[in-house]
Amino acid sequence: MPDMRKTPTIQDVARFANVSTATVSRTLSSPERVSLGTRDRVSEAIRVTGYTLNQAARSLRQRAAKTILVALPDIRNGFFSSILDAIEREATNRGYSVLVANLYLGHESARRLEGYLFSNRADGLLLLDGSLDPKALRVLTTAPHSFPMVVACEDIPHAGFHRVLTDNLVAAERATRHLIELGHKRIGHLLGPEHNVVARERHAGFLAALKQASIAPNPQWMIRGNFEMQGGFAAASRFMTLEQRPTAVFAANDESAIGFLSGLRQHGIECPRDLSIIGFDDLEVAAHYRPALTTMRQPRETLGRLAAETLIDLLEDGETSRSPMQIVLNSELIVRGSTAPLTS
Repeated sequence: MPDMRKTPTIQDVARFANVSTATVSRTLSSPERVSLGTRDRVSEAIRVTGYTLNQAARSLRQRAAKTILVALPDIRNGFFSSILDAIEREATNRGYSVLVANLYLGHESARRLEGYLFSNRADGLLLLDGSLDPKALRVLTTAPHSFPMVVACEDIPHAGFHRVLTDNLVAAERATRHLIELGHKRIGHLLGPEHNVVARERHAGFLAALKQASIAPNPQWMIRGNFEMQGGFAAASRFMTLEQRPTAVFAANDESAIGFLSGLRQHGIECPRDLSIIGFDDLEVAAHYRPALTTMRQPRETLGRLAAETLIDLLEDGETSRSPMQIVLNSELIVRGSTAPLTS
């Protein structure tokens, strides 16, 4: 191991990678002339030794892969399909390929992302998962590596990253206000996952709307969910055990709302006759379910396009020290058949 008390040199890199200094120089100046395995070893040696020759890490990628890495929490979730489509369209128009990492598949997600980036398979990271450790991500985005990264969809608050987001809190407040405007005062909330930043923001918006209308939230009407259809279906059984039930529910996303509706129907509860429900996201299925789901439409295509555009601009500008940018897109209330005025 190199002596970390002194400034690392190219000789330290060569020793750690078990190659000659000439091979390190060749890898930095002409990476296409060495094998991928050698490039990986030299890249890892630079990371471990902390070698900071001004463009060492960048030089390993000077023959850029022309690929962006998109990391998302669960590729099975239909919410991401139109976002990924927009990302790929924008990337293709700019001459880039897209590599997708499905973080649902295993632990040590930040380590997996390091593997993609340090192996020269991608030039920058578009992160759609807000659950990763900011400290681990900062290793990627600061010197000596300085990989450009943009956070989209799920925020990582106070981390200082470039962000392209939607207005989750404000949109959730608007969704709840829609129910209030229909005359509902007994309003429940089908929650998202407890530690998910988006779920917390939407819960905060829900509470803000109730407070503005001087409606006290009922803790018994805060029904635990997990953003999945099956979780919404299970929540319907918990709803049926309530002594007094709400007349309207704001669901944290469309998938759980549809599962909830399906479960309630099995118990003889009809929407909107017995209960008004509003979701969030406006998935493709929302307009075609019965009743068609009232929801908050996230501009997912715009979000994907702007996120890819922002990341590729960073890559092509080469400005790794640029001040963090933030783009926040507005969601739109889409009124359909699952919400109706209170009749009794």
